[in-house]
Amino acid sequence: MLAMVAARPKLAALLAGFASATGFAPLDLWPVTLACLAALIVLIERAPDRRAAFTRGWLFGVGHFTCGLNWIAHAFTFQDSMPHWFGYGAVVLLSLYLAAFPGFATLGAWWLSKNPALPRRREHATPLFLAAAWLATEYLRATLFTGFAWNPLGAVLLAPRAAIGATVIGTYGLGAVTILTAAGCLLAWRRQARPAIALLLPFFCFSLWGLLSPAPITPPGAPRVRVVQPNIGQDEKYSAALEQAHFRTLAALSGTPRPAPRLIFWPEAAIPAYLDMEPDWRARLAGLLGPGDLLMTGATKVYFKPDPDSPVGEQKLAGANNSLFIVTPDARLLTRYDKAHLVPYGEYLPMRSILQPIGLSRLVPGDADFWPGPGPQSLTLPATLGRTELKMGVQICYEIIFSGHVIDAANRPAFLFNPSNDAWFGSWGPVQHLAQARLRAIEEGVPIIRSTPTGVSAIIDARGHVVHALGLNRAGFLDSGLPPALPPTLFARLGNWVPGLLMLILLGAAIAIRRGKS
Repeated sequence: MLAMVAARPKLAALLAGFASATGFAPLDLWPVTLACLAALIVLIERAPDRRAAFTRGWLFGVGHFTCGLNWIAHAFTFQDSMPHWFGYGAVVLLSLYLAAFPGFATLGAWWLSKNPALPRRREHATPLFLAAAWLATEYLRATLFTGFAWNPLGAVLLAPRAAIGATVIGTYGLGAVTILTAAGCLLAWRRQARPAIALLLPFFCFSLWGLLSPAPITPPGAPRVRVVQPNIGQDEKYSAALEQAHFRTLAALSGTPRPAPRLIFWPEAAIPAYLDMEPDWRARLAGLLGPGDLLMTGATKVYFKPDPDSPVGEQKLAGANNSLFIVTPDARLLTRYDKAHLVPYGEYLPMRSILQPIGLSRLVPGDADFWPGPGPQSLTLPATLGRTELKMGVQICYEIIFSGHVIDAANRPAFLFNPSNDAWFGSWGPVQHLAQARLRAIEEGVPIIRSTPTGVSAIIDARGHVVHALGLNRAGFLDSGLPPALPPTLFARLGNWVPGLLMLILLGAAIAIRRGKS
């Protein structure tokens, strides 16, 4: 690789970026990611000018995102208004845009390292500048134009247990630690022991902490939960002919009512009903519940408006919420959560008047867009399970990937429920989604329950351990006590101010090294 770095740096950057994505789930080849990042640091050090520094980072990003986001192409197999092969083009086009963020990170690191306003260039400063710049640009990637936070670099630290550091520095801070670890490996290879140890120290401390940190123990009297995974694929989800069969599957997996009350969790959009408008459907669901049971199910809340083209004053669909309803044994709707962070081109179509006529419709059925809800909330569950009132946070599907934006901090919940529909996303997308839910559990110190139609459904404790899981393309259920929440972590208290402070510390350390004696 180093020979290619010297002879063909652009190709080396592209290939290193492609290989670096193998550190994410499902492959979890995190040492490969570290080696590829080390190669990127060498590419920055050898860049002759700003253009080369940006181009090498951008090409690294193109390879990185094209490999890591390959699952997006699978979604287009369910889109009949566009050719299915377009999915592969969509992955590349998205990667060309996302790659700008690593490009600006490498440009920033190169410029700060070479900046004549800072006397004395020291090569040990480059990794610190890159770590700070990567942290900043990864935060921007998760924020600009509604954000796309998928596969933050720090997720590769889940496998070596170093991701527990997210309790302090958050996911974006873990990305900086990943850069420092790769730089430490590079300096060790160069036989520069002292700076190598300094850069590797955070990784080893976090890994040791993760290995020695005990999993939270679920107390004997914890509320009982049942998580349902019906294995209903996207190709048959909206089939009217299979509606009854799908309901029978969900009902069977939910089990018969028991004397002990339960919390029952169904996936996102589990039923094709408007629960607030269809009492018969509410009665069917209530028939599955015993005294004190509660059913959490995804469904759609719709809104109508007068149809100006109707001569008899009919209504037409105006919009909808992607919602989570709580159903009680007496067929009431206890409360509802509406998804706030919607997926562009999946749940709503930007510039609809332009894009819809040329065939770029949404990747879900319907002509109306989903509307966003108000954001993170804690829903109060009644004291029916032999305990005091329990507070539940909800993040529907895609929402769970946004670090620092999943909890109502003023009304902290005991757990988060993440109903999702990952049936669109092949074999790589669902396990990557699970990894990001684990990061949220670690950051916030709360357990997370995931229910999906085809997997991966899971119960995750407050340290990010997967306590129980159902793999891909399996029908089944999980029965367990609800893992306990931990006291609020430092990140839960301060949010993304902590990685912001880390960025400033890294910049200050890099400048101090640059000003030091050669």
